[in-house]
Amino acid sequence: MAANGPEHFRITAGFRLLLLTLLVLSFSCEACKRVTLSVPSKLEAETFVGRVNLDECLPSANIIHSSDPHFRIFKDGSVYTTNPVVLSPEKRMFTILLSNTEKREQKNLVVLLEYQKKVLKKRHLRETVLKRAKRRWAPIPCSLQENSLGPFPMLLQQVQSDSAQNYTVYYSIRGPGVDQEPLNLFYIERDTGNLFVTRPVDREKCASYEIIAYASTPDGYSVDLPLPLEIRVEDENDNYPIFTENPYQFEVLENCGAGTTVGQVCATDADEPDTMHTRLKYSIIEQQPPSPILFSIHPVTGVIITTSSRSDRELVDKYKLTLKVQDMNGQYFGLSTKSTCIISVGDVNDNLPIFTRASYVTEVEENKSNVEILRLSVEDKDLINTPNWRANYTILRGNENGNFHIVTDPKTNEGILCVVKGLNYEEARQVVLQIGVTNQAPYSGSGSSKTISTTTVTVNVKDQDEGPECSPQMQTVHVKENTALGTQVTGYKAYDPETRSSSGIRYQALNDPTGLFTVDETSGSLKIRRSLDRESNTFRQGLYNITVRAADNGGRTCTGTLRVVVDDVNDNGPSIPTTKVIICKTQMGSAEIVAVDPDEPINGPPFEFTLPSNNERVGGGTWRLSKINDTATRISFRNDPAFGIYEIPVSVRDRLGLSTTSVVSVDLCDCVVPSECRSRTSPIRGANDVTLGKWAILAMILGAALLSCILFTLVCGTSGSSQTKKTFPDDLAQQNLIVSNTEAPGDDRVYCTNGLTTQNVSTGCTLISGAKNGQESFEMIKGGHQTLESCQGGGHHTLDSCRGGHHTLDSCRGGQVELDNCKYTYSEWQNFTQPRLGEKVQLCNQNEDQTHARDYVLTYSYEGKGSTAGSVGCCSERHDEEGLDFLDHLEPKFRTLAEACMKR
Repeated sequence: MAANGPEHFRITAGFRLLLLTLLVLSFSCEACKRVTLSVPSKLEAETFVGRVNLDECLPSANIIHSSDPHFRIFKDGSVYTTNPVVLSPEKRMFTILLSNTEKREQKNLVVLLEYQKKVLKKRHLRETVLKRAKRRWAPIPCSLQENSLGPFPMLLQQVQSDSAQNYTVYYSIRGPGVDQEPLNLFYIERDTGNLFVTRPVDREKCASYEIIAYASTPDGYSVDLPLPLEIRVEDENDNYPIFTENPYQFEVLENCGAGTTVGQVCATDADEPDTMHTRLKYSIIEQQPPSPILFSIHPVTGVIITTSSRSDRELVDKYKLTLKVQDMNGQYFGLSTKSTCIISVGDVNDNLPIFTRASYVTEVEENKSNVEILRLSVEDKDLINTPNWRANYTILRGNENGNFHIVTDPKTNEGILCVVKGLNYEEARQVVLQIGVTNQAPYSGSGSSKTISTTTVTVNVKDQDEGPECSPQMQTVHVKENTALGTQVTGYKAYDPETRSSSGIRYQALNDPTGLFTVDETSGSLKIRRSLDRESNTFRQGLYNITVRAADNGGRTCTGTLRVVVDDVNDNGPSIPTTKVIICKTQMGSAEIVAVDPDEPINGPPFEFTLPSNNERVGGGTWRLSKINDTATRISFRNDPAFGIYEIPVSVRDRLGLSTTSVVSVDLCDCVVPSECRSRTSPIRGANDVTLGKWAILAMILGAALLSCILFTLVCGTSGSSQTKKTFPDDLAQQNLIVSNTEAPGDDRVYCTNGLTTQNVSTGCTLISGAKNGQESFEMIKGGHQTLESCQGGGHHTLDSCRGGHHTLDSCRGGQVELDNCKYTYSEWQNFTQPRLGEKVQLCNQNEDQTHARDYVLTYSYEGKGSTAGSVGCCSERHDEEGLDFLDHLEPKFRTLAEACMKR
């Protein structure tokens, strides 16, 4: 196909000549000598066209630009194509624009491209025609300058198909700009294939158009495949760069260092990216206030930084910058836009609060508290109502007693000085305070070593007519006990704080709990009205408090407490509080005697215990005393006195020699523990006088009954030995004999058929042995003392089942009884034991009302070896430690039983 016909070249050349003329007129440019280059009719992209001498036109040019975007000019004058170029007609012209921006000079160099013709011989031409290959239907590059001025319709290029040499071909197009939005922007001549644009285009709306060209015969036959044709819109710098915000708002702290980032600005450009049309450059064209210059902006990134650390919010708190952004990399002919940037200077605590006055003087009446006496003001240049401005006041010196307190008024930032504890004119007529002030925020300024401002406050105390002063509030006076009635002692003293005198002050007792004293109205001294006994309940640890009121002539009063300390005297001898003691003659041999003395320890122990040597009650040296400690002694006997009660006089002397004699009743008793010895009406009790209590009588009855039962059981067991039945059940070892290997061998025992054990009996017992084939045999082992040995060797063992073997029971005297196959059923054991057991219960074990005892016959089940159930009888309900209180009251006859049962 072929494109770019003569008409298109004329239109394009005319348009560009018009632009060139306008440029020459606007810049007053001078034209250089025209340059002509011979080139082929078709040039491919990136093809070297030729070289022109730029130094002859403008040697100092720093900007080189081509009026035709199809050509690129380098600094050495080389000319290259940027896109494929076809010369139609045979010439093409464009202009090289040379500019010097510093000298503001510009010159134009016109370049004329001519087609290089070659004359061929006829033979060669014929051979060329004969050998010519068919051209291919291929896309042809095409571009369109945006915002073109026309005239319209304007020819873009010509589309041709090789089939037109042989056929009549009609051309048509479809796609965006034809039958799609934007409609009717392009059209093609059906017969010639000339492609036209009907109106100007905007690259920012559509950068290129992809249309499809068709070639077909009149009858609709497509002689070639559809041809994709791209029409690219060449960009024109017709869009201004735009800031994303207007104005920008930033903040930076005052006194910040140079190079601190303030913020970043940004602008956009709708022109073609990555071209000079969108290469932006930022700059600051104005700062308000203009001095000092504090900010700069990076030309490419738009980041604003500080250039100095001299920013001071107290001088300038806000700066206004006028920013400019320009495309074409900031060239003067580029498009530019302006914006505003407001930079606020943030406050830091770089200014100390300063007192407006170096000293203050104020006054306050004495004894007044919780009153405001002064307001102190400060000046601070920092931002108001911020921690950098708010003041903190402190009393540095003069408030050692805590009389003053200072706070900050949150509205005015003043310091409010108050008296929180009343001042005393008589103690200090003037107080000098040193007060300091700082900010809530730490000080961050520099250049000053003083970080706190101070001032002096002089507080004058005004005198006030006061009442008497009771100081100290509690006063103490000492009085010895047993002091004579009517004796006067020192009392409470109040004084006038102004004169420091007690004259003219009257006293009155407000509270005297028991009326022991009277208070003298004029002197405040005490007079004793009642006897003072330190050991009485009136005094607590020898202390007695009286509340006294003091009043002056003006009726003003104060109240104090007079503490009376009653000093002890040795007016009480030691005594023995417990005068009855019991000595169990056979067990104890002595008893303790303790003495007490109500006086103070200085008048008390150590005590000396003595027995009168000439007193008949002592018994001629039978009794003696031995010291235990400072307050106790031990009384003991010798020469084996008789049982009875002895009255022994004991003298006790304290450390100062005051003594008393007490009669101690010593009960020398035949007892195990003192609790079983009771008081006797007779002062002397013989050793043979015995009185039986109810428990002793009950024990004797129970013992007799138990002995009768044992004897009767023995008789019954002998009479029933003639019956011959199997005597041991199948589970002999499980139901009757409990394994016990923990007891040591004791007295010899023989187990009889009645289930009881006898010792050293002369009568024969029935020894059970088993016989084979269900036969039963009972043989009497006669003789005196018998022993049951185990089937296998000596020692203490249980009787186990003897299965399939032959075992012997040997007596202590050499008797031998054979026991074979001791294995019987439970029914056989039940039939043998139940009748005999019931008979013995009926005869021997009945209560007084002829009923069976509750704990005699009970049903037992085998619980296994080592059962933890313990006893299931009624007696097992009590623990071992319970029910033994009666032992404390047993008569002397049961002393042996009590000693056996007691836990030592």
